[in-house]
Amino acid sequence: MALKIRLARAGAKKRPFYRIVVADSRSPRDGRFIEKLGTYNPLLPKDNDNRVNFDSERVKHWLDRGAKPTDRVARFLSTQDLVTWQASNNPEKAKPKAKAQERMREAEEAAKAAAEEAAAAAEAPAEEAAAEEAPAEEAPAEEAPAEEEAKER
Repeated sequence: MALKIRLARAGAKKRPFYRIVVADSRSPRDGRFIEKLGTYNPLLPKDNDNRVNFDSERVKHWLDRGAKPTDRVARFLSTQDLVTWQASNNPEKAKPKAKAQERMREAEEAAKAAAEEAAAAAEAPAEEAAAEEAPAEEAPAEEAPAEEEAKER
């Protein structure tokens, strides 16, 4: 039998209140438990002494018997140095799932295609403008010999 020290929800709808209990890991969250060790009221401010209450002697007893605290309960127990709690880090959890990654790839490809079209559209008017400017530069060169002929006369 695998024992867990965990939270069992009580309280009304939208007004959570939890009991810290020792239960068989196979039993439901709010179902049968072996012993009630304390309470947790998340509606109270964090600095309130009544937010988390538990019997540390009974917790030590159950920890010696092999009960494993859940992550949230381990955080509470670490305040009195009953267990060592470390924040868990699961970078895989934050990654988007397969469908979301596929949608992101499609969006990136569409953005690249739009950028390439915009670049091609920007180059085409630049070439036309260069073509228009070139004859304009040649025209004064043609007029210059005409001016020289006028001076010679």
